[in-house]
Amino acid sequence: MGNNKQVGLKPFFSLILSTNIPKVALTIGLIASILTTIAGLVVPLLTKQLVDGFSASSLSIPLITAIACAFIIQAVVNGLSTYLLTAVGQKIVANLRENMWVKLIRLPISYFDKTSSGETVSRVVNDTNIVKDLISEHFPQFVTGIISIIGAVAILLIMDWKMTLIMLLAVPITVAAMVPLGKKMVKISRGLQDETAVFTGNVQQTLGEARLMKASNAEQNEEAKGLAGIKKLLGFGLQEARIFALVAPLMSLIVMVVMVTIIGYGGMRVASGTMTTGSLVAFLLYLFQIIMPITAFAMFFTQLQKAKGATERIIDILELPLEIGQTGMEMDIANLPIHVENVSFAYQADEPVLRQVSFTANPGDKIAFAGPSGGGKTTMFGLLERFYEPATGVIRIGNTDIQDLSLKSWRSQIGYVPQDSAMMAGTIRENLCYGLENEEQIPDELLWRVAEMAYAAQFIKTFPKGLYTEVGERGVKLSGGQRQRIAIARAFLRDPKILMMDEATASLDSQSEKAVQQALTQLMKGRTTFVIAHRLSTIVDADKIIFIEKGQVTGSGTHQELIQSHALYREFSEQQLV
Repeated sequence: MGNNKQVGLKPFFSLILSTNIPKVALTIGLIASILTTIAGLVVPLLTKQLVDGFSASSLSIPLITAIACAFIIQAVVNGLSTYLLTAVGQKIVANLRENMWVKLIRLPISYFDKTSSGETVSRVVNDTNIVKDLISEHFPQFVTGIISIIGAVAILLIMDWKMTLIMLLAVPITVAAMVPLGKKMVKISRGLQDETAVFTGNVQQTLGEARLMKASNAEQNEEAKGLAGIKKLLGFGLQEARIFALVAPLMSLIVMVVMVTIIGYGGMRVASGTMTTGSLVAFLLYLFQIIMPITAFAMFFTQLQKAKGATERIIDILELPLEIGQTGMEMDIANLPIHVENVSFAYQADEPVLRQVSFTANPGDKIAFAGPSGGGKTTMFGLLERFYEPATGVIRIGNTDIQDLSLKSWRSQIGYVPQDSAMMAGTIRENLCYGLENEEQIPDELLWRVAEMAYAAQFIKTFPKGLYTEVGERGVKLSGGQRQRIAIARAFLRDPKILMMDEATASLDSQSEKAVQQALTQLMKGRTTFVIAHRLSTIVDADKIIFIEKGQVTGSGTHQELIQSHALYREFSEQQLV
């Protein structure tokens, strides 16, 4: 999904600024952070006075009290600052995840055709987690650290500028060492995030199709695939560990060299009388206030490089175009003809699936699509549902292009019963009401009525919890026929103007098929109905049968007309209608 474009810091900060940062909490957090640092900077100065005037008889109670107060104030305000800055980070990431989620569920079907759900989940969870760690953990340390360093260096320059300059020589050495390591970390991080997304996708797919895996004795293949993914992740993890293994000792080495140099040089100054012992102790305390943040900086910049890689993936998703039709006119489509005019479509530019398809469905007509597998029948349904847009040609409802209607208005008036009905994890009631507004207010009596009409009430009543029975992930606790009847009941509940059925009775047993067929006949009355036919016996009564081969309409008419005029349809008919 990534396009390997280089993402600098500007897009990262733009992304963060687009998430409505809680400005009050951030301001208070930063002020508290400054107060913490000021309190921390006072301590070494008070310690200097304590050491320089140190003797048992001259212990200054006010001085000790001042040091204790400075410690207490620093601890309390530091706690407040850390909480507020962390809360800001959490809020930013929550907003970022909200933006991504709102975007994702409004992306066109073509995005989900090309991208595994596991990869997308990884972007929303793992990549935003990297940004969260940076903002809520490392950023507060970075802010407090930078204030601490500025304050400490300013005081040290006033106290003893020569020793301060010796100490600051370590800065360019540190930067020279850290920059190439940071660049390396970006590359590793990007690879790790991509591999994590692929691995998450594979795990989700394998576990989601556990029955297929078991039935196919594919455990060994999936085991090998999973272990290969884990090995790749380990490889990236070890590369990352090597970077950290260089960063930490390098920082420690620089810190130790600086400290030994300062102690040696300061000791000589104390011995020669040009510096007091208290000043050396204060200098060392300030040195610690500089060293601790610098080590945190190393972690911050390393995490920042990782976040840049994550930002690239997040921006990729946020910049995708939305499904066309989020806005548009509302329109009642009852009793209007549907005109499909010279419609062509291809999933890949050089592989057309439909070519110049034209037909008209008059109000109340039953239109059936028949033909060999892979001819384009399901794609035609996808275009009517507006999952895809025609490459050329137009689909009209009355005289209006269906693209001019809002998706909500169009789809709310269509009832779709697929061959294998999809279900969400939850109860039967939740599945019946799925997508309807104010579903809690829909009375159970109405749900039982539509269930009765779809011949679903009988089996629902056998469950102890009735409508409140959990169906399991993708409805695995129900049989195919039961799922199908719930889908038909769902269509009854919506009272659609147009019905679309992909051989809706195909997965029913022969006993309930006849009953459901009667229910569907009742449901079709007064509605324009499109049917994909796998068995010609279900469409002999259709007003119009459209025969599609290799994406082209090769015949159109009633069952009797096609038997006389279309050789392949006649062959299909002789094979099936014995």
